Amino acid sequence: MTTLDDSNPSPESFDEIPETRTSEGRIFPCEGCGADLRFDVGVQQLKCEYCGGVKVIAIDAELAVREQDFAAMLNRVAERRMRAQAPVTDAKEVTCDNCGGRVQFTGTLASDECAYCGSAIQVENAYTAEDRIPVDGVLPFRVDRGRAQANLAAWVKSRWFAPNEFKRRGVHGRFNGVYLPYWTYDAMTTTHWSGQRGDNYTVWVGTGKDRRMETRTRWSFRSGVHQRFFDDITIPAATGWPAQRLEALEPWPIEHCRPFEQAFLAGYLASTYDVELDDGFTLARQRADAALRSDVRRAIGGDQQRISSIDTQYDAITFKHLLLPVWTLVYRYHGKPYQVFVNAGTGEVQGDRPWSWIKILMAIVFAAGALGAAVYFWQGSGL
Repeated sequence: MTTLDDSNPSPESFDEIPETRTSEGRIFPCEGCGADLRFDVGVQQLKCEYCGGVKVIAIDAELAVREQDFAAMLNRVAERRMRAQAPVTDAKEVTCDNCGGRVQFTGTLASDECAYCGSAIQVENAYTAEDRIPVDGVLPFRVDRGRAQANLAAWVKSRWFAPNEFKRRGVHGRFNGVYLPYWTYDAMTTTHWSGQRGDNYTVWVGTGKDRRMETRTRWSFRSGVHQRFFDDITIPAATGWPAQRLEALEPWPIEHCRPFEQAFLAGYLASTYDVELDDGFTLARQRADAALRSDVRRAIGGDQQRISSIDTQYDAITFKHLLLPVWTLVYRYHGKPYQVFVNAGTGEVQGDRPWSWIKILMAIVFAAGALGAAVYFWQGSGL
């Protein structure tokens, strides 16, 4: 066994780390002191928080995070499930090699901490089961707890309609790092559309005191073909998380994803997907269709648009199965729980917060007063 010098840790190949867990579980022991190695945001490698030992996560140079064929994978999954003799159990029990305690994994949870000694523990086959789609890449944590906390503090101070007490006290709680499964989809789209373009014009109508200007619209037929390539439409693949909050965390720095290796998960929670690949594409298509409708409206032009028909064909559909990092925190304010999420790739903060109804009421009163004053001066000027 090689001992790493605490004062000058020299990285060694991750391939040399012995696997000390059973066939169902895995941990990464430090060769210097035996403690659990955890993925360190600063060095982007496995590191011992006790002796400072570092182990390099060795990735095969020929591996890369590549797009996968969507239709081919759907066929492959269907064939595998037809061959399966029995469904994969929903619960796994893993023995902690550090203390001997037994940890139960249920649902899609694939990485956790031992409830007895706090050791990081993973289900070995969670991401490689025959009836599961393999993970193509993982975005390692790039934002550490300190930066996440600082971004959260700035987020709290920027909430204009939050109670002053909330902004003064800030948010306190323990951040949990979790890898969430995502699907990303690419597709080339061809859209045939038709509609009407409305161009506004004004005319004078009436006589005397009733004479006034009216706005009318001149409509004309439009049609065309629009092509657009969608790159990395990102869809969360785990239920039980607020989709609106996760969507608001975008964009993700997917260009920094690395080929999947379980060592990246060391020290963090992780989950496998429960949104199937085809269901994820249905959600991705909804987002793409909404974007295409906006494109068609721009193509029609004019002051107003009416879309009569829109028919889109999706071709060359590919996907990636990724694990993306999120910091989560639950805090309480006046006894009520609130949840916050931080994109651990960019530092973007999204979450729930309390509202000051006094501030909101004052803003409404001020806006109403400003509007009333504007109307008064407008009428007084005779315009």
